[in-house]
Amino acid sequence: MACYISSNNNRFYVALEPSYGEVAAVANARRFAGIQLKVRQQSLQLDRRDKTGSRTFLGLPEGVKRQTSYQLRSYLSGWNVQNVEPSQGPLFRAALGAPVRLASGLTLASSSATSLTFTGSHHLEIGQAVAFGSEIRFVSAITNAQTIVVNVPFTLAPTAGTVFGPTASYAPANTLGSFNVFDYWTPDTAVHRILAGTAVDRMGVKINGDFHEFEFRGPARDLIDSVSFTQGEGGLASFPEEPNIGEFESNIVPGHLGQAWLGASPERFYTITEAEFTLDNNIDLRDREFGSTLPRCLSAGLRDVRLNFSLHEQDDAATKALYQAARQRSPISVMLQLGQQSGQLFGIYLKSIVPEVPEFDDGETRLQWRFSGSRAHGTVNDEVFIAFA
Repeated sequence: MACYISSNNNRFYVALEPSYGEVAAVANARRFAGIQLKVRQQSLQLDRRDKTGSRTFLGLPEGVKRQTSYQLRSYLSGWNVQNVEPSQGPLFRAALGAPVRLASGLTLASSSATSLTFTGSHHLEIGQAVAFGSEIRFVSAITNAQTIVVNVPFTLAPTAGTVFGPTASYAPANTLGSFNVFDYWTPDTAVHRILAGTAVDRMGVKINGDFHEFEFRGPARDLIDSVSFTQGEGGLASFPEEPNIGEFESNIVPGHLGQAWLGASPERFYTITEAEFTLDNNIDLRDREFGSTLPRCLSAGLRDVRLNFSLHEQDDAATKALYQAARQRSPISVMLQLGQQSGQLFGIYLKSIVPEVPEFDDGETRLQWRFSGSRAHGTVNDEVFIAFA
């Protein structure tokens, strides 16, 4: 028996559930570079109003409803394309809703600025990503079966015959799925846990820290553990064993690497000092109905997508155009690329976001503008697109 459990002897896996609350199979390909998992489960604190003859609390009966919530932090890591989609992909599918869209092997026939024509049918959709070299771009328009328009040009224009890299793209949908987080420890006799019926109520991406970070938080249906497990929990006959520990996507990406494109006619900004992207799904659980102690399903409300960012103010047309757009409530587009190496790229594309008037921060030697709470909007499930490459 170990004298204590080291917090570093911990491994996280994720998997989408077949149905709400039903635990999926765990696989080594779904292990990801987790930083911290906080889980809180507590029984509802109800008041007893019966006459007890004293001021002593006599306790609550068995079967009182419990509420479970979590907060999960992880790093942006590399993508081993042999795993079909990135190990963290199920988290983004649960946050956005639509199935993953994969693209690979596209061969370029010709290009002009943001227009790309391929040798065959591209089978791409609006918001899907393409990758060339160390850059990722998003499809903003489809001209025909072989030609697309991307949101911003590549820094180095691709030439005919170029084969584009693989991408995994995620888009919003009306309904959201649920997932499992598997929390395994060393030694094997320690308490292992599974979050069942887990939903992403809020997702955040932090930019320009020590490393690029993701954060997911929200409610879960239940917390299952290896010590108190009883047959039938999460649809399981027994508590699942951890897969054989092997290689996983552990190459994390430094937080200062990437690109930022902003504006009505987007231009690349080199003056961004920090940024944070957030997505709120306004999740509501069916947990107040008669006949069940656990939630029965989840429901997503109005999606709220926002961006906070700060930059050094410069006396140039592009920077002043951001301020003018904020004053006039004019939409701009934003694309953030995290990473600068193929296999370690992550992109966020907001096609229309109204910047708020920036706060002038003159507390340091160089003036900064802080744009806070700028909200993205769209038509139908198109205010944000996310991709790995």
